[in-house]
Amino acid sequence: MRMCQEKIREMLREADYDLVFWDSRELRRRTSMSWNFIVEQFFYHPDFPKRKIGSKWLFPARETRQFLERWLLEQ
Repeated sequence: MRMCQEKIREMLREADYDLVFWDSRELRRRTSMSWNFIVEQFFYHPDFPKRKIGSKWLFPARETRQFLERWLLEQ
């Protein structure tokens, strides 16, 4: 049973990083935050990983998740 639970946890972690980039819609979905809240709270933080390609913002999935975990602990 324990091995099964560990395997499920591992698969969930891998699935979480399945996307290389998040767009703003995915960022809102993953954080359950509105765009206005994101902008007001951490979008302009110097360590927040973001890239603007044309008119679209992209967020590297792994780095963004790590930033968000650190950011939450600091709140």
